[in-house]
Amino acid sequence: MASGKVLMVLTSQDQLGDTGKPTGYWLGELTHPYFAMREAGLQVEIASIKGGKAPIDPGSLENRDELDQRFLHDDAMKKEIDRTLKLDEVNAKDYQAVFFTGGHGAMWDFPDSPAVDRVTREVYEQGGVVAAVCHGPAALVNVKLSNGEHLVQGRRITGFSNEEEKAVGKTEAVPFLLEDKMKKRGAIFRAADAWKEHVMVDQRIVTGQNPQSAKATGEAVATLLK
Repeated sequence: MASGKVLMVLTSQDQLGDTGKPTGYWLGELTHPYFAMREAGLQVEIASIKGGKAPIDPGSLENRDELDQRFLHDDAMKKEIDRTLKLDEVNAKDYQAVFFTGGHGAMWDFPDSPAVDRVTREVYEQGGVVAAVCHGPAALVNVKLSNGEHLVQGRRITGFSNEEEKAVGKTEAVPFLLEDKMKKRGAIFRAADAWKEHVMVDQRIVTGQNPQSAKATGEAVATLLK
């Protein structure tokens, strides 16, 4: 069994840029890795950029599966997303891993967050695991290590691909394309065909491509923490 504590981070962004359309975190990208890591013996706590109740992308509620229902119908678990920790107030030394959940909202408030930068760098530099799924890797595009290098430079990384962004019709809505930004930062970006499960592990950095990869991303984190 794995051991340790993981901090899952959710977006607080509830609007899709200036489109007026709602967004937030993608429910399955929280629930699937959450249960995968819990069942592996890890403790999991949930934070968001602003703290308090984190916004769920309504699109992720349309096809709720068993794990989604289990989470939403458990009062204790539901309180965790209604009362998330504020990321800026988190002590990174308390965690062996940080996991950035996806959802389009992450594209707005993850990349330039000082708290994301600090917590990610501190967890990684103390020997911990940094993980993200789907749009969650947006958290990593600007993170710099203490030596001044970008965290993702020269690392094998995946995330929501240009092909997938085009397929959901949000290429023009998002502030940048995740695949393009990762390549600009020097990452070795690799994507599978759209909607195929795909996880990349580069030492202590774990990334999953899409919602279909959420569970496997959580499992990879648990494997590294064994």
